[in-house]
Amino acid sequence: MATTIETQSVDQLGGPGSVLALQRRDHAEMGRLMDRYEALADGAERERVLKDVVQLVFSHAFAEETVLWPAVRRAAADGEELTSRVEEEHQGINDLVTDIERLDPGTAEREEKVRRVFALIRQDIRDEEDHVLPRLQEALDAGRLRRLGAAWETVRRSAPTHPHPVVPRRPPGNVVLGVPLSLYDRLRDGLGLGVSGPWGRRILAGMTGLLVSAAVAVLVRKRS
Repeated sequence: MATTIETQSVDQLGGPGSVLALQRRDHAEMGRLMDRYEALADGAERERVLKDVVQLVFSHAFAEETVLWPAVRRAAADGEELTSRVEEEHQGINDLVTDIERLDPGTAEREEKVRRVFALIRQDIRDEEDHVLPRLQEALDAGRLRRLGAAWETVRRSAPTHPHPVVPRRPPGNVVLGVPLSLYDRLRDGLGLGVSGPWGRRILAGMTGLLVSAAVAVLVRKRS
């Protein structure tokens, strides 16, 4: 039985292009960024680090839900149980970050939610590296892990980078809704747009609503 991927060599994981190695790479970067945030005093640099955490976590999780967890469900007899648990953790992270992005920096309520979401991210990493990904390693050879890694990386690079509570955790709904929201997120990131203040939140809600409505219409049409 495969053990945690945390302590395995890159070769054991299937090479640098394996989805297991790519997952661990992102997890390590998440840990580094969270540690950096916690070490900084309040200020602009701290907010930039938090923004980097959010963008990485959400693009990473979207690619997991789109590419990786369906593969786990196909490959492992207990795949449904394993992926349901991490999907619940992802939803919890989504809800907390949604709240964080609505609160002003430096407030006690916001800092408490940041502490909670960091703890949940760290728990999610452990569940994935210790339980979910070893089951995938048992089922797939190195070549298939590398092909899965290429697909996962492609999706991650074009995935949403912020929380969107309306997006389902599984395909095809997450893909249909995720595409337009990803375009919006990356425009927002590139322009440095924030959502603090009532007008920013109203604009964001309005644009998100339009994008979601259009995507839902496409999904309904595909199902009809």
